[in-house]
Amino acid sequence: MKTKTIKKKNIPGFLDRLIKECTVYAPVKRDDNVFFDTIQSGGEAFLEYQNSKVPPKNILLPQTETLFQYSQKEGSVDVRVPSDDREEQVIFGLRPCDAKGFLLLDRVFGGDRPDPYYKSRRAKTVLVSMGCTEPGCSCFCLSLGGGPVSADGSDILLIDIGDEYVMQVYSDKGTSLLEGKGLDDAEEDKLKIAAESVKKAEDHMGPGLEIGGLKERLDEVFDDPVWVSLTEKCLGCGVCTYLCPTCYCFDMCDESFVADGKRIRVWDSCQFPLFTLQASGFNPRSTVKERYRQRIMHKFSYLLDDQDMLGCVGCGRCVKECPVNLDIRQVLTALSKVDSRE
Repeated sequence: MKTKTIKKKNIPGFLDRLIKECTVYAPVKRDDNVFFDTIQSGGEAFLEYQNSKVPPKNILLPQTETLFQYSQKEGSVDVRVPSDDREEQVIFGLRPCDAKGFLLLDRVFGGDRPDPYYKSRRAKTVLVSMGCTEPGCSCFCLSLGGGPVSADGSDILLIDIGDEYVMQVYSDKGTSLLEGKGLDDAEEDKLKIAAESVKKAEDHMGPGLEIGGLKERLDEVFDDPVWVSLTEKCLGCGVCTYLCPTCYCFDMCDESFVADGKRIRVWDSCQFPLFTLQASGFNPRSTVKERYRQRIMHKFSYLLDDQDMLGCVGCGRCVKECPVNLDIRQVLTALSKVDSRE
């Protein structure tokens, strides 16, 4: 693994150089919230933040996306797919939990039958993440196999060591990005400080969740009445899915204008009543209990079977933003303690 260092005061200049080479997304502050957006100068990047309001997954999986357009003319149909003219891009300054979230999206949209839209964007994207020095009170990444300074999913990981960052390079994409940038190799004393910074961040998180054997327990308590009490205050608003870095459910919408039309992919949510409504009128998940149970089962059981990965990275957004304070950590703890019933 290659390691470089860069002074914090030189980050804006570093980003300015990247902007000349490719599209750069970085955290920017709007009012009291932080979002990822394209930047035109390095000074726009706001790096002193805990986590963004929403994850940067929409950069690779847009909330609304036209898949193709069509026109009918004289007995024929002309189908037009959006041109793939996107240039190379960098997502700079995302947190390790969000970088790890892309690993699941890579498996879902890049499997045996890859999604060409996602695959094209992903191939042109470099992820430069920044480790957390003080994780938030709603964060629980460490309990799920990640960590506040985890490198999972990152091409380059920045570790705060005071006035500088140690840059750990984990991929060929990361190596190519740093070529010719005039960065110094990290010296041994700075690597030692980086290791201490990692430990300090992990210690800051405190005790984790005790969820050993959770998948097996979930499979046992699928029909347990505990789901009713756990989900009775859920509004089904879907904010937890829209703010989740690993949720990827979508719907297809066709818009037609006489002889012209287009097909659009839009984000959807398993928490919405119409998500599983069938054409016959039957809805296999007609209640909030069934829909919330599906969310938990999918993330902590089904995805382990299908993708060999959990569907949660512990970013804590659903904890922080839930309007009724339905804390997924408390739900998982309660489920892990339920006695299995016949």
